Amino acid sequence: MPANGRSRGDVSEVKSATTPLFEPLTDDAIARMATAEPRLREVMTILLRHIHDAVREAYVTEQEWALAIEFLTQTGKMCDGNRQEFILLSDVLGISMLIDAINHGADGGASESTVLGPFYAGLQPISPIGSSILKRREPGELMVMEGGIADCDGSPLAGALIEVWQTAPNGLYDVQDPAQPQGHLRATFQTDESGAYRFETVTPVSYAIPDDGPVGRLLDQMGRHPNRPSHIHFMITAPGYRRLVTHLFIAGDPYLHSDAVFGVKESLIVTPVEDDEGRRVVRYDFKLAKDG
Repeated sequence: MPANGRSRGDVSEVKSATTPLFEPLTDDAIARMATAEPRLREVMTILLRHIHDAVREAYVTEQEWALAIEFLTQTGKMCDGNRQEFILLSDVLGISMLIDAINHGADGGASESTVLGPFYAGLQPISPIGSSILKRREPGELMVMEGGIADCDGSPLAGALIEVWQTAPNGLYDVQDPAQPQGHLRATFQTDESGAYRFETVTPVSYAIPDDGPVGRLLDQMGRHPNRPSHIHFMITAPGYRRLVTHLFIAGDPYLHSDAVFGVKESLIVTPVEDDEGRRVVRYDFKLAKDG
């Protein structure tokens, strides 16, 4: 029996007798925002109605709500300059990908976007085209990434900024691993006059998102694994064009169809090929949508 002393049968009886429960409370909470900025009022009205309805439908106990508050408190405490647990929470609940779909569904012809993730560490110094993003040797297989940046009509974009980052073969980003040099497997490049980019890296690996905090415990309680398929992050910007935040995923990874953050899209799956010198190479051309 729940801590409030009601059985499931009791809850059903209360619901049917008083549906919706305490509706004037919801209406009053919304009415008190009459002078708020219009967009804030619009969003908060929808949010309040859905949250209040969820509490009614689940008949949340005081103890359960206290646990929810503690979960959010612990989530906030896990956030710092190197880790954003709230982004992780948004990711694993599918909210980040839903917002991505809403905001980028009409970018006709542009490369598909996906989640930013919690480990973007800011703009890195611009590196020469063709250079390596490794700051130490790694045991993984080396790989070359190359391609071009263009608009949706195919016109090359010279001077576009390409920010890239990925985990090391141990499955950790530099900001998670004190043993890695700062900026290891991160870089910024600028396309040449033909819109081309190229850099050397190590083949990415699948890895578990941080599961030592409240989000990891939530995943475990929901019976879900914390793993992401192998990928490289890209953030591409150019004046007059919409920012593209995306990944490239390596074909054949066992987690492609169960990504913990729902980030995989078929158009973003790539297969490395071997060039004449025996190197693994991925070629991928990105297209950006114009602003507005």
